[in-house]
Amino acid sequence: MKAFFQLIAFTLFATIGINVRAQKLYVTSTLSEYNAAIQKSPEKQLIDIKKAIPDITLDIRYATDDNFMNRVMYSEASAFARKPVVAQLKKIQKELRKKGYGLKIYDAYRPYAITVAFYEQASDKNFVANPAKGSKHNRGCAVDLSVINYKTKEEIPMPTPFDSFAASAAVTYQNLPEAVIKNRDFLIKTMESHGFKVLNNEWWHFDFIGWQNFELLDIPFKSL
Repeated sequence: MKAFFQLIAFTLFATIGINVRAQKLYVTSTLSEYNAAIQKSPEKQLIDIKKAIPDITLDIRYATDDNFMNRVMYSEASAFARKPVVAQLKKIQKELRKKGYGLKIYDAYRPYAITVAFYEQASDKNFVANPAKGSKHNRGCAVDLSVINYKTKEEIPMPTPFDSFAASAAVTYQNLPEAVIKNRDFLIKTMESHGFKVLNNEWWHFDFIGWQNFELLDIPFKSL
């Protein structure tokens, strides 16, 4: 099975012009291997975010055709993340609820095969992860999210919609209404105070600090 996956990865990399001979990338692609890793390190378990945080809102765009790919990429509208990532999200949700807000999750764990598909089609490679390195999403250590008014479930105004390739998606972009900048900075400050770091060109994307301790995964949602 490992040899088969390596052959598939080689073919995919060659198709999209990645120098695979220079890579030493390994992706966990079998459920047995993933379960073995959890037995050794329970914190590596992928947790269903909605089950762990019932009052969180999901808007899993890749389970619909409302995304930059314009087609359904996920077999189900689920959101998973590694155990310590979900623990921090739970703290953030609790903190936001006290202020009348809540989190809306667009994406979390992403199987590696989806990252390959994104890279093949994206018009701007600056907004998608290079499969030669893999994504923090593939490690279960990145989340795409925004803030909502918890009572109305409406998103508070942000610089761009989710997954926008516009320059205004960058966290340093300033030609915006003052209220929008305030909302963006509020989200970033809240997330970074709980162990996440924002991606500079995507206000909605946050990487968990310590992602290096988690392997790349290509486990489908239906197996989790």
